Amino acid sequence: MKLLIKGGRVIDPASGIDGIKDILVINGKITAVEDSIEEIVDKVIYASGLWVTPGLIDLHVHLREPGFEHKETIESGSLSAARGGFTTICCMPNTSPSIDSKKIVDYIKRKSDTEAVVHVLPIGSITRKLKGEKLTDMEEMKKGGICGVSDDGKTVQNAALMKEAMKRAYALGLTVFSHCEDEDLLQGGVMNEGRISKELGLPGISTDTEDVMIARDIILARSTAAKLHICHVSTELGVQLVKEAKDRGEQVTAEVCPHHFTLTEEQVLTKDTNTKMNPPLRCNKDVEAIKIGLKKGVIEVIATDHAPHHRDEKNTSYEKAPFGIVGLETAVPLTITELVEPGVLTASEMIEKMTINPAKIIGIDKGTLRLGKAADITIINPNETYEIDINNFVSKSNNSPFHGKQVKGKVYYTIVDGKIVFEGKGKK
Repeated sequence: MKLLIKGGRVIDPASGIDGIKDILVINGKITAVEDSIEEIVDKVIYASGLWVTPGLIDLHVHLREPGFEHKETIESGSLSAARGGFTTICCMPNTSPSIDSKKIVDYIKRKSDTEAVVHVLPIGSITRKLKGEKLTDMEEMKKGGICGVSDDGKTVQNAALMKEAMKRAYALGLTVFSHCEDEDLLQGGVMNEGRISKELGLPGISTDTEDVMIARDIILARSTAAKLHICHVSTELGVQLVKEAKDRGEQVTAEVCPHHFTLTEEQVLTKDTNTKMNPPLRCNKDVEAIKIGLKKGVIEVIATDHAPHHRDEKNTSYEKAPFGIVGLETAVPLTITELVEPGVLTASEMIEKMTINPAKIIGIDKGTLRLGKAADITIINPNETYEIDINNFVSKSNNSPFHGKQVKGKVYYTIVDGKIVFEGKGKK
């Protein structure tokens, strides 16, 4: 199979390319990136006016399978990822049963090999059944193919246990993904603690709940030399804590989700349960700090925290509704609209945070369009404007607060190992 992509703006931060190029793909590999390529091929994609980038990588996705297939499956989640331009996704372990053994890792890999249209890399849990009591056999799970460890959805509350987990992860070369939340400070909160939570009479979640655990895990990572990745940073102090760790030369990385640089707690005034997420939507000062952190490289990854829930589960009171929103199909337009268009990030900086940076964090040979690499490619029209319509999502769930939002930027093609797995040009 020969594929030729002609005349697109090739943006490959890993190799320093940002210019009009042609790309030739033969048998799933990138064989040429040149100013002009003339070749007899099976298919030509004319990409004038489009961005041609390495396939996007999402470090933080909840696929829900096994156990919660009414919310999402490996198959439907991978289709959603492809529609969003992602060619590799990392699935979190808070399934049922949780991804806490090689047996479950093998199950995820088998299902992904036969049903997923994108690459699916499982993240193993730190503790058995995510209970925060006993550590998993990380070594066996690594043999099965995990790309990191996390108890995401929960936090390992016991500092001694977390320290031991980091020691083991360090010995195995695994990155620790930390969902930072002090349960003693959480106290049943459902939204950001502040003026609006008081106005609505809803229990609040203070920024301390997140910041205390970010500080703790940075300290433990410093002590153990572990590679620590802070998930979904949402606070001003969280950004500062990560910056200070980096300034000391520690192996700490961080991600932010599009909803945390797009929305604030003001949106909760609607009491739309699709504005309920964890960490919660914060204040303007937190959003501004996140944007500065992205610009300065303190936060080097944009991830979705794609968290599907069935419509009936969200159709309840704010207090009872589950935390989380879907994000795979809205990440690209939200990032272009909220960060690239206003000049917070350049196109190259955006792509860097969604390709080579996440690849480096989990140590995979992806995130670039260099010759000989697997042809995982995303093609984006950065100028197409439209309204987000949750009824067009291919995810099994459509719990999103962005329905009807006017955005700019649309994924036209997603290519995995040289195969077109999504074509969206001219489609709603």
